[in-house]
Amino acid sequence: MHMQGGRRMRERANAASRQAGITDSRATTILSVGACALFTVLILSGCTVGPKYVRPDTTVPEAWNNEPREGPTAEETDPRALAVWWGTLNDATLTGLIERAVVGNLDLMEAKARVREARARRSIQKSGLFPSLEAAGSAQARRSSEETGGGKTSELYAVGFDAAWEVDVFGGLRRGVEAADADLEATNDDLRDTLVTLVAEVALNYIETRTFQARLSVAEANLEAQAQTHQLTEWRFQAGLSDELAVQQARYNMENTRSQMPALRSSLEESKNRLAVLLGEQPGAVHAELEETRPIPVPPPEIAVGVPADLLRRRPDVHRAERELAAQTARIGEATADLYPKFSLLGSIGLESLSMGSLFAAGSRTYNVGPTITWPIFRAGAIRQNIEVESALQEQALHRYEEAVLTALEEVENALVAFAEEQNRRQSLDRATEAAERAVKISQHQYEAGQTDFNSVLISQRSLLSLQDQLTESEGAVTGNLVRLYKALGGGWSSSASDGQKSG
Repeated sequence: MHMQGGRRMRERANAASRQAGITDSRATTILSVGACALFTVLILSGCTVGPKYVRPDTTVPEAWNNEPREGPTAEETDPRALAVWWGTLNDATLTGLIERAVVGNLDLMEAKARVREARARRSIQKSGLFPSLEAAGSAQARRSSEETGGGKTSELYAVGFDAAWEVDVFGGLRRGVEAADADLEATNDDLRDTLVTLVAEVALNYIETRTFQARLSVAEANLEAQAQTHQLTEWRFQAGLSDELAVQQARYNMENTRSQMPALRSSLEESKNRLAVLLGEQPGAVHAELEETRPIPVPPPEIAVGVPADLLRRRPDVHRAERELAAQTARIGEATADLYPKFSLLGSIGLESLSMGSLFAAGSRTYNVGPTITWPIFRAGAIRQNIEVESALQEQALHRYEEAVLTALEEVENALVAFAEEQNRRQSLDRATEAAERAVKISQHQYEAGQTDFNSVLISQRSLLSLQDQLTESEGAVTGNLVRLYKALGGGWSSSASDGQKSG
């Protein structure tokens, strides 16, 4: 009896071993097939569909249409000097305001946040190139109906790992990463463009502040002179040397000048408040440091503007448009990849048991591995129409890039003309003001000597105030046009602009 029982046990053990051998053999076969399929897929994975991006060959003039005259020169621009162009104005207050704006401006903070967003989106896109791994666990209890299943209760416990990897055979995922890379670069250029605009706006508002202060000083000086003239006409009228007409003419001339000052003070307050907001501070925050009237910054004697080709390398808005074109070109390939099959390798390994106690036993092991392929057969032309959509968007991006280049050239040409012509205007106003000052002195002497009536004094004083005001405004416009020229040249950012820091 004992010998027969032992023989039966050995037979059962041998049968179990043979069964296990068959199972292991099947698993080995499946794994071999999966490895072969993966190897074949990896061989094919060098293919990348869609157009290869080539930077547009943009033709620009060799020289500016309006050749630089006094001040601007066609010499090559120094990128380091152009990055901190406001230093050429030698105004410590302006430099301090720009440094504060770079730290506190809200538009710049928003642009920095967009860069972080683009960087994160690129990482998300790149993660699709790698396998994914997930862990899962479950515990279930089930009771069947007494009518259909006899009211039996069963339990199922499972833990395991699932892995999946889409092998990028036709380059759709790689094109997506390529588009995300270009998007990130375009967002960095958007940050730089915001920086260029910001420093120019701070400088323009600062120059405007100093200009209004200077115009107020001109009005106050003229008001004082006209008040003295009014007093003189009063004395002469009381002495019987003049009539009341001269008194009233002197009075309305004086009050007319006084009436212009509130508008100037109001504009001065607005420019100071605008400066504070550009710095990311509350209105009124810069009033104390700008209370003292100081001269309008004077442009340097020479400015290197380079040649038109420099704009394609320097202007961040032009480079941004080019990067957006590159991103859209890559998206055509991403859409084209949907025409082709997708290969994936799926696998799972885990433990399953009807009781918690035996969950981690050797017999509870389970696995599943093998390659998969999916291929869209019929989608009513949706895939090809999506490719057409992306191609049309690429054409739009190309036209935006070409327009950005033309706009950049236009802005520099206009800035060169405006800077040169305003200097000519300032020179003429300077000579006219000098003549008007001389005319006021002559007319006053003649009036006091009784050689002419008061009308000549009135006309000369009005002319002097108008010319002095125009001259002051022109001096501010010359420096303002220089700022616009630097902005048109793409000045105001350095290679560290992407992280919000200024060099130099």
